[in-house]
Amino acid sequence: MYVVCVRVKVKPERVEEFLSAILDNARGTRQEPGNLRFDVLREEADATRFFLYEVYRTPEDFAAHQKTLHYLAWRDRVQDWMAEARVGVKHTSLFPPDRDW
Repeated sequence: MYVVCVRVKVKPERVEEFLSAILDNARGTRQEPGNLRFDVLREEADATRFFLYEVYRTPEDFAAHQKTLHYLAWRDRVQDWMAEARVGVKHTSLFPPDRDW
């Protein structure tokens, strides 16, 4: 499995719009055949900070995700709403084993 974790800090005045947009993107991503999970988390101590936990079968599935219309629309829509640059870290999953999915 291929995991991407993204940290996002949103401008305070854009948080509600961002939340709506990221939920639309998450729903679209969950329909992709290579996506296994897409969690949207909000930090309790700072409501402008979000964490996206994305799990794909392969790195190629993640690359395909980044070409989808729903992702491209989301990316373009929210780019000016960021209080700081998004930080995405890519991982190879060690546990649970792929067969569990």
